[in-house]
Amino acid sequence: MTTTNERIPSEKWKTKVLIIGIVLGALTGLGTAYLLIQRADQEEGIKLTPGEGAKLGVTLFSFLRQVSQL
Repeated sequence: MTTTNERIPSEKWKTKVLIIGIVLGALTGLGTAYLLIQRADQEEGIKLTPGEGAKLGVTLFSFLRQVSQL
């Protein structure tokens, strides 16, 4: 016979998942910012065209959709 504690999943896993997501998001953002700074230093400024911005948005949306399907 199962007890009530065994049937109801612990809420701690949700907190762990959120913390891992925050850390991974922060590291990804930091890496992206670093690469953008390196690119700006090499090209003397950041030149992001509307087309590149749209491609970046679509890529980011696709990535987030794939992560949510895991």
